[in-house]
Parts: sequence; C-alpha cells; structure tokens
Amino acid sequence: MTTDKHPAYTKAIRWIVGRKVLHRYNQYLNNRMEQNHRPIKQRYYPMLGFAKFESASRFCNAFDELRNYLRVPALDGQHVSASSRREIFTDKWSTLMTELSA
Repeated sequence: MTTDKHPAYTKAIRWIVGRKVLHRYNQYLNNRMEQNHRPIKQRYYPMLGFAKFESASRFCNAFDELRNYLRVPALDGQHVSASSRREIFTDKWSTLMTELSA
C-alpha cells in the first residue's frame, strides 16, 4: 500500500489491514493532480526563457498544433502498435518537412 508521509496512515493501516501489508511512502505517487499536470509543467518551464507573453503564446500555439498533428490517435478505443505508430509518425514527419522546405 502506498501513501504519502502522513503519520496517521501507518497506525490506520496496521489497525485495518494488519502488519502483513507492505506500506510505502511516496508523497506524489497517488496524487492524480500531481500526475496530470506534468504536460503543463513540461510546457511551463521552457516558457520562463521568453521575454514577452506574446512570443510565448505564439510558441505554445505552434507547439500544440504540431503536437496534435504528429499524435497518432487510437481509432474506436483500439490499441495502435508501436511499429504502426512509428510508421505513421515517420510519414507525417516527412510530409511536414517537405511542406516546410518548399
């Protein structure tokens, strides 16, 4: 069982589950919000280097558009294999590079 480092959890787990369960401490492992905002943090930290908001906004718009273009969506909830994703990505990337070089 994994919890954050709140001291009351140890006694509660021993009282309810017993001593046979392994109790791990990790502050952010179970926190869904902490896990879900990673993409935001990945975009936020590089933005600190921009001098103006307008330039950061232009970059974010272009980055999001490129990211959505290169993303391989799953059709009808079905899994797309890694080799298929790689092939689709390579095709999209080569198309994008030829359009940009023209």
